[in-house]
Amino acid sequence: MNRTPLTLLAALTAAGLLTLSACGGDPLAEDTTGSGGTGGGGGDTIVIGSQAYYSNEIIAEAYAQALEAAGESVDRQYQIGQREVYLPEIEAGEIDLFPEYSGPLLQYWESDTPARQGEEVYSALQEAMPDGLRALAQAPATDQDSYVVTREFAEQHDLTTIADLAEVDEDLTLGANSEAENRPNGPQGIKEAYGIDVGFSPIEDSGGPLTVKALEDGDIQLAIVYTADPSITENDLVVLEDPEGLFLTSQVVPIAGENVSEDAAAVVDEVSAALTTEALRDLNARSVTDELPSSTIAGDWLTEEGLL
Repeated sequence: MNRTPLTLLAALTAAGLLTLSACGGDPLAEDTTGSGGTGGGGGDTIVIGSQAYYSNEIIAEAYAQALEAAGESVDRQYQIGQREVYLPEIEAGEIDLFPEYSGPLLQYWESDTPARQGEEVYSALQEAMPDGLRALAQAPATDQDSYVVTREFAEQHDLTTIADLAEVDEDLTLGANSEAENRPNGPQGIKEAYGIDVGFSPIEDSGGPLTVKALEDGDIQLAIVYTADPSITENDLVVLEDPEGLFLTSQVVPIAGENVSEDAAAVVDEVSAALTTEALRDLNARSVTDELPSSTIAGDWLTEEGLL
């Protein structure tokens, strides 16, 4: 990403053409060059990016509003795209702060990592980070594939983890997009990790309404749905815990560059500490169902959490 406003400010200052007025309403009136700004990061503007993914933008906006409330200057550069596009920008120092996901990001830098779960993934990610970048405290929230069942089915068979499925005395069928049949978390994967035989039913809506209906109708007993999908709460589905790490952990983790001071990092860490999977589902629902902008969703949540 470019830093056009900063470049323009520096050029005008050098030319002696810029007169600043603290009460003139000029959007360039705040000093963001580090020579006297009021932000906790030494006055430098923190450039915050996001993926082209509504949930990721909401998280980025939560960082932005919390930092602004702490006196930081921020530059929002959202909806950038996927990792192949934005990670080179982060590594080059053009983006200072970005909400990421621990497991997939680790695999980007270390494709053959054996790490699969929680702290193990986070520790490996910290070691894999390029010079000049650091992973701030990860949030409890995950946004990853998971096995889900209906509440009725979970209570009927006393299910908490995937391993508990071994005690179910009826045939099990997994529903998911067709490509999942041959992926590591498909029927062969659950057989290898947990010793459980399941059939497979292709349902091409990525855990959407057709998948939920198949679960509720009993056509399938198990489905792959993202943990932060609002449909889990809306339909009272149960996410089964994965003690063997069949699904790579994907916790929300902020990636920060050298322009993010320790004071600014502490603000972001407070946001992360409050961000649970359940909270992320609720935030996503306000985007998907209520169609509210990320600024409203993030601001309301931060206020509720006492972070604004």
